[in-house]
Amino acid sequence: MIAELSPRELRRYSRHLLIPEIGLAGQERLAAARALVVGAGGLGSPALQYLAAAGVGRIGIADDDVVEETNLQRQTLFVTSDVGRPKVEVAAERVLAINPFVAADAIGVRFEERNARALVALYDVVLDCSDRFPTRYLVNDACILEGKPDVYASIFRFDGQIGVFARGAPCYRCLYPEPPPAGSVPTCAEGGVLGALAGIVGAWQANEALKLLLGIGEPLTGRLMLVDALGARAREVRFERDACCSLCGESPVLSDAIEMRNEERERVEEVEAAELAAALREWRLLDVREPHETVLGVLPGAIHIPASRLDARLHELDSAQRYIVACRVGVKSRWAAQRLRDAGFTRVRHLRGGLLAYAAQDESFAFF
Repeated sequence: MIAELSPRELRRYSRHLLIPEIGLAGQERLAAARALVVGAGGLGSPALQYLAAAGVGRIGIADDDVVEETNLQRQTLFVTSDVGRPKVEVAAERVLAINPFVAADAIGVRFEERNARALVALYDVVLDCSDRFPTRYLVNDACILEGKPDVYASIFRFDGQIGVFARGAPCYRCLYPEPPPAGSVPTCAEGGVLGALAGIVGAWQANEALKLLLGIGEPLTGRLMLVDALGARAREVRFERDACCSLCGESPVLSDAIEMRNEERERVEEVEAAELAAALREWRLLDVREPHETVLGVLPGAIHIPASRLDARLHELDSAQRYIVACRVGVKSRWAAQRLRDAGFTRVRHLRGGLLAYAAQDESFAFF
């Protein structure tokens, strides 16, 4: 199906029409195209803006989160007054403000097993702008099974990755057969991310999606682009299809999209932020943040052992003591608490939501 452009659209897209690889036929192809962006965060913000500006006819935005103040350092689609609003609602408004000739689907639900394939089937290309390993596997599976290209990216601190996974080419499971152990890899919320890097990588994702929709250039299939923003370098890593891949190998065992999780072997009891002060009358706080994180605030009497040094320093802890393990947002502490349980510590809990949640309900604790 080809969408015929109006005189106003011809003027708007005139700089595209001048490019031989795009021209009028290519721009009409974009107008008839559909792209799904999973995650309206740091990567999704620039990707959505450039897809809209380019004239992609229908843009789906899947995210179940709301705008938070901590998002504003890198998620340039949002402004301060948007805090507390659903991301998809704001993102759809901004997409239409950028380009009234496109349509925006605000899909305010979590992308999960029950809806993954149905959502992917509605679009021509999918941009994985998520920040969770389970979602990345889910997007990959749904795209391969539905025959849609998956434009993947991830960012952390100063480093980014971009690649394209598609049927007939290596998929995400060929590159990463198993997710890392739960809590072993810090998130952007724990380790941080350079705001400008999100713009660089998200724009690159949009570029790959536009190439796929136009059928031009050489997509990043079988290649992973590694971006080092601190060293101002980019390099390419090539990889092949894995004959043993559970999804696209010679003897696949997966027939549906699933979330890949490494569950804790035994549930660790949690302490709510509002209960922490009372609990510390009988329990010791074990702070497992890394040294660079503790400059943001400490609690008196806490024991500080970074998660990266926990195994080497277990001998410093008393297995008869009661410990509440805390980190910044509650991910690393869950892993550390489980590690203590595995080492024979039976009186261990972890702080749900981390010290960030505690700071939100106790103004005397200056932690941001």
